[in-house]
Amino acid sequence: MKFDYVIVGAGSAGCVLANRLSADAGASVCLIEAGPADRSALIHAPLGIAAIVPTRHVNWAFDTVPQPGLNGRVGYQPRGRTLGGSSSINAMVYMRGHRGDYDDWAALLGDPGWSYDAVLPWFRKSERNERGADAWHGAEGELNVADLRSPSPASFGFVEAAKSRGQRANLDFNAAEQEGVGLYQVTQKGGRRCSAAVAFLHPVAARPNLKVLVECRALRLVLDGERASGVEVALGRHRETVEATREVILAAGAFGSPQLLLLSGVGPRAEIERHGIALRHELPGVGERLQDHVDYVLGYKSRSSDLLGLSPRGAWKLTRAVFEYRARHTGLITSNAAEAGGFVKTRPELERPDVQLHFVISALVDHARKLVPGHGMSCHACVLRPKSSGRVTLASADPFAPPRIDPNFLAEEDDLATLLAGFKLTREIMASEPLAPWREREMHSEGVKSDDELAHILRQRADTIYHPVGSCRMGRDAMAVVDASLRVRGVQGLRVADGSVMPTLIGGNTNAPIIMIAEKAAEMILAEAR
Repeated sequence: MKFDYVIVGAGSAGCVLANRLSADAGASVCLIEAGPADRSALIHAPLGIAAIVPTRHVNWAFDTVPQPGLNGRVGYQPRGRTLGGSSSINAMVYMRGHRGDYDDWAALLGDPGWSYDAVLPWFRKSERNERGADAWHGAEGELNVADLRSPSPASFGFVEAAKSRGQRANLDFNAAEQEGVGLYQVTQKGGRRCSAAVAFLHPVAARPNLKVLVECRALRLVLDGERASGVEVALGRHRETVEATREVILAAGAFGSPQLLLLSGVGPRAEIERHGIALRHELPGVGERLQDHVDYVLGYKSRSSDLLGLSPRGAWKLTRAVFEYRARHTGLITSNAAEAGGFVKTRPELERPDVQLHFVISALVDHARKLVPGHGMSCHACVLRPKSSGRVTLASADPFAPPRIDPNFLAEEDDLATLLAGFKLTREIMASEPLAPWREREMHSEGVKSDDELAHILRQRADTIYHPVGSCRMGRDAMAVVDASLRVRGVQGLRVADGSVMPTLIGGNTNAPIIMIAEKAAEMILAEAR
């Protein structure tokens, strides 16, 4: 159990790191994953997300602490617990964010290596876009990016509806301009999910210098003075130490990476000592500055069986879709549910879009944990650059206990104002003529017009759209956890390379940016080892 590199977390970042680091035949790599192998059919059939996200199947299914900004409600945080991590349970939207987001990083870090122009080659390296290569896209990478095989007519209706309300069509959100509406490209291949495990890990799993440990729980880091020398793990009923002769790399995500640091005595003194853990290295920023996209879902009832729903017609259509999928990998089962959407400005003078839309071909309530009889459609509206931030701390010193997650949603009034403006804009789109064939009535907010009443509804029903970042952020200030090379400040042989290192939340879905971070991290690690 001794390796050159030990990677904790086989999610989007961990799978990339395992692939790139083990490409050096002279280096040994161990990848540790708390969950099982990704054998579930629900992972690989895209519409399986409808059964995974609301349940504990290959899903950590975390809860937040009560959120004052959400009228005291407890939020829900599904995260992947399997090879591929959250790329095995997400909606597969391939999105990078706005180029200005990365230029902001470069300015904050004083490092041009994190600007958009500098990170674009890392995006392109991973990508195998079925539309082909161009200035923005790659076609030779491992991560397959495709157009939806069988999108719903209602998704095209949404695009026309948005255009009728003044939004422009956008065929590629990851090219020159992000603003506009259209159908999303997805990380799929042949109608099947292309997770980070499928793309990066499975093709190299047989490498003799790569060891993948599943159902293996990282308990704490082993620190030898100021150096990380390994990871203590629970493997079955046994506790063992996996030694790292070169580096330990945390890729356990925005919740898992800070939790493991805190359990190991690395972080804010008060937080560590209140749980009776010995302080090994004081680093006040661990777990701080958690950010996430707060989101509201506008739901609509429908009589159309074009849309998903609980009805005899819906059951018959779904049964037929299963047989079509098995035969040809086409049809409804290839849907990611959130087929269309876009990036919009709530005020015309804004430099970049501040709200993202996801149009969903079902009536979505409480992350699909509450089933709605009949058919329907929904549209998410999320705040792309929230000013509110929260923290990840420990619930206890027990490494098997979930972390204490506090996104602090809607703590800042500006976030509520942006969400309200996004709600109104989305409502206009959903009420427009092109969606009339699918629209029956608005759910939850029908007839409500006053800002005060709408604000109450937003606080009562808003929650995450699954993009937590920033809890081990890069930076140059005293609260930064890692430097621009992703090395943990003050601890040798230890890096963090996942969404937790983002200095600010990017304006879009986070899976592709996390893969980019891992690509860049792997190159930095290999360059230092040469």
